[in-house]
Amino acid sequence: MNAEHRYTDDGRYIVVNGRRWRATDPEIPPDLKSELVGELMWARRQIKTAGDSARPRVHEAKIALGERGEPWWEPTDKGRRRRAEAVINALLRARDGGPVCALEIARILSGADPEVLVSLVESVIRNRLRDQAWVLCRIGDELCVRWPPDDGGG
Repeated sequence: MNAEHRYTDDGRYIVVNGRRWRATDPEIPPDLKSELVGELMWARRQIKTAGDSARPRVHEAKIALGERGEPWWEPTDKGRRRRAEAVINALLRARDGGPVCALEIARILSGADPEVLVSLVESVIRNRLRDQAWVLCRIGDELCVRWPPDDGGG
């Protein structure tokens, strides 16, 4: 950011020019955060060329980062499910179609103890297969998703 900014004492918000914005979830592992931020920046650049049609992509990347949607410091089952969908879509875009594995998604949602959320993430994947352009795949024993061959996905 070019403007001066600071975090609130609780670390939940950043303040830029007197305006408070929700901070990115600090528990997202750096490698995955980098991919999500890259997707967000790409989507923001698309607004300049594609206009408002790119705004849903920005919104989804911000949900994945914890900057929108339910607060990352007060997660609920419903909020985690919505965020898991956003994470999957954002990472699929960042990776040109995948794959994105359940444990990676759980690491973003929980930080310290991702194993606890793997079953929730797998449930989200299975429940959303008919609505999303996702294809199941496995890497080792892990459930993953990717876009179908020859699908731009978004």
